[in-house]
Parts: sequence; structure tokens; C-alpha cells
Amino acid sequence: MKLRSISCDDWAEILLIQDECYPDLEPESLQALQSKWRVSPLSCFVIEIHKQVVGYCLAHPWHLGNPPSLEQVITADKQANSLYLHDIALSAKAQGKGAGQAALKKLMQLAKQSAYSSLSLVAVQGASSYWMKQGFVVQEIEKSLTGYTPDACYMVLEI
Repeated sequence: MKLRSISCDDWAEILLIQDECYPDLEPESLQALQSKWRVSPLSCFVIEIHKQVVGYCLAHPWHLGNPPSLEQVITADKQANSLYLHDIALSAKAQGKGAGQAALKKLMQLAKQSAYSSLSLVAVQGASSYWMKQGFVVQEIEKSLTGYTPDACYMVLEI
């Protein structure tokens, strides 16, 4: 398994994996996804097995307690205080191979190097139990998570 930087040629596969992983959500546009990559290319990467893209991670600096909306095109913000994990999406070909753990470990290292004290995310489609096992804790926020799935919850991992 290899975690590597996203190249321009990877976006078609990323969109296919997004469709596979999120049947309960309207797919985000290429423009919205790429905005995260443009803001923080080091924390956005693909996961390859046998030279085939089987997953991706999109994460970027953001404000703790105020997650971006789905489909939001983001821009760089020097006031960011958390590394926001927009998405780790794995195709069926990557399930059970440790890809999620490898991606999370890389993000934690990047967050520490950037002096962020937390990772944050919005869990959807029942994923909160997975994220709790990784040490994330549900945090109540004022912002509505309308637009995500009905079970969406904001979660934070202090690092």
C-alpha cells in the first residue's frame, strides 16, 4: 500500500470512489473537492494498492467547532486552528487492509508538524462508531449539519 500526493490524473478515480462510498449523499462537485487539495496539498492524498487508486483522503486547516458545509469551495485561512478531515474514502478493494489507519496516522503526523492540537470531522452514514474507536469524541456545535446525512455528528480528536 502506498499513500501519495494527488495528481491531476487521479480525480476521475476519486469521483468514482466518492460515488461508491456515499450513496446517501449528493456527490460533491470536482470544484469543491479540488478546493481542499489546493488549500492543503500535503494533507490530501490517494491510497494505492498495486498501482491502483483505491482510496483518498482530503483534509485541510479549518476552524474548530465550525465545519465547512458540504459542497463548500474553501480558500486558505491563516486563522485555522484544527486540521479538518473532510474525507477518508476507501473503495471495497481497500477495505480491511489498514488503509484507513495509515491515512489517519499520516494526518496526525501532519497536524502535529503544523502545530494543530486537534483533528475534526463530521461523521456520516453511521461512521461515528468507527471514529470513536479511533479516539474521536462527539462535540456539540451551534452550526447546523443540514445537508449531511440525518445521523451526522461533529467529532474531535485531541492530539
